[in-house]
Amino acid sequence: MTTEGTTSSPETPKPAQRRINLRTPDVMEAVQAQVEGHYRSVLVDTLRSRGNHLKIGPLTIRLAKEFGFCYGVERAIDLAYAARKVYPNERLFILGEIIHNPEVNDQIRAMGIRSLMGSNKEFEVSDLSPDDIVIVPAFGAEVGIIDEIKKIGCRFVDTTCGDVMSVWKRVRQYSRDKFTSIIHGKAWHEETKATSSRATAAGEGHYLVVYDLEETDYVCDYIVNGGDREHFLEKFQGAYSDGFDPDVHLNQIGVANQTTMMRGETEEVQRRLAAAIEKKYGREDLDNHFRFFDTICGATQDRQDALKTLLTTPMDLLLVVGGYNSSNTSHLAEMGEAILPTYFIKNAGKMESAQRITHFNQHIGREESTENWLPEGEITVGITAGASCPNNLIEDTIRRLFELKGVSIEEVLRSGA
Repeated sequence: MTTEGTTSSPETPKPAQRRINLRTPDVMEAVQAQVEGHYRSVLVDTLRSRGNHLKIGPLTIRLAKEFGFCYGVERAIDLAYAARKVYPNERLFILGEIIHNPEVNDQIRAMGIRSLMGSNKEFEVSDLSPDDIVIVPAFGAEVGIIDEIKKIGCRFVDTTCGDVMSVWKRVRQYSRDKFTSIIHGKAWHEETKATSSRATAAGEGHYLVVYDLEETDYVCDYIVNGGDREHFLEKFQGAYSDGFDPDVHLNQIGVANQTTMMRGETEEVQRRLAAAIEKKYGREDLDNHFRFFDTICGATQDRQDALKTLLTTPMDLLLVVGGYNSSNTSHLAEMGEAILPTYFIKNAGKMESAQRITHFNQHIGREESTENWLPEGEITVGITAGASCPNNLIEDTIRRLFELKGVSIEEVLRSGA
């Protein structure tokens, strides 16, 4: 990968390519001031200093100890802002969304950085010229897309998260050793697509993506007992490499994962696959047929652990704030749903009134509304947010809650001053 914050290829840079270091002190000082102006919250900072707890009138707010932007997300945003500052007059493009948060992506578009992929795609790769600059988002990008853009001669600003690149290193090693990468993740997610492409980049590797334990058990049964090959390929359509054959490519496997999955589930995927391989080949031959590596993002795990602790505190409901397509945020919502009423919202505007809230139901893949969601009288509300959610959106959520409970915004701000 490239040196952090340079414009060059995110794979192996050409020696002739010009590299410009975006992370110079003057650039980053100006950029960080701009980013803080957009996303910082004095109220949230104050709550942190008070032990993540605030009580005014009938409402008590409890924030998870860890929430919101992680280092990788902050770095990606900083580099995107820096690219625009260093290149104020050049055409800048991005491969999809910088992170999974609609408000942040709106800010990126407002700076004139145009999208080449995703639901907000404005240009095709074929529209690029050698003078253009392309930003690789925090999730990374598929090898084939990168190669296509490299052929055009564009420069790159690579914001790929270091944890994601660690997974790439692992699956590339699996490929070199003729091990099939079994990737615990969402086959449609940008990060998993980017990781899958590294498993096949050398031309000989294979991969299979398993989403959950049900799919894992199906694979395990096939490893041990065999089965209907055509049914297997139909079941996992779109989640395996070209030429993948379950009768051939499941005899040597290495487990990796999308970095924002639930650690406990990934560990269980590893355990079940290892048990299947051991049953098929014997314990003494396990190392010749099975490998794994812990590639869960530390920030993702910190937020899950913090929410687990928060959920031991008596609360009336939980709000999870973040982009609906954010994997790490969706897992926080899953954790909350198992314990108490939980509402997954992308911003404070979804709290329409004390009687009605519109929130995302990830089990059906769309928003729905719930009536009489906010209890009367004294209540305690827990709040957490995914690693791609800025603090200003969390502040908006806190303000709106107090407003709905009849506490003036001024009183909230005085308390947070």
